[in-house]
Amino acid sequence: MATNTGQMGYLPSGGAIFCTIPDILYLPELVFGGLVWCLVASTFIFPANPQAYVMAVSLFCFIMTFLWMMIFACGSHRNKSSWAGADVAYHGFAAFLYLSSSVLLAVVTIGFGQQDGGKDTLIYKLDVAAVVFSFFTTLLYVIHVIFSAIRWKSF
Repeated sequence: MATNTGQMGYLPSGGAIFCTIPDILYLPELVFGGLVWCLVASTFIFPANPQAYVMAVSLFCFIMTFLWMMIFACGSHRNKSSWAGADVAYHGFAAFLYLSSSVLLAVVTIGFGQQDGGKDTLIYKLDVAAVVFSFFTTLLYVIHVIFSAIRWKSF
């Protein structure tokens, strides 16, 4: 039986990962996660600790999502239910990391906007864009977790 999450008990491989939900979300996760990474890297890194955490999370998730996508694209997972569970676990962990970094980035951006008083609006606008993309990337990872859990339960 076919559903919107692909066939029940089936993990796609090859080009099929770009045709099934949740696997179609790999590319938007990479694009928007990369945007967060680039926007935070192009701003004034102050205070360093929260901004460095956001950079570490976005870089880690970008690399791991790319590697995870390549594992599925190359068919290294061999259609086992343990890979479906690992998919849920990884994307749940990534969603948690992105949510925590998004909240920290929003707090830093609000503080920067209040402290600056409108002197340097370009950096503030870049930070606001990074916050928006960070929360959107969090949403993509949460959606991926939900549909991955549905697929995992069908095994």
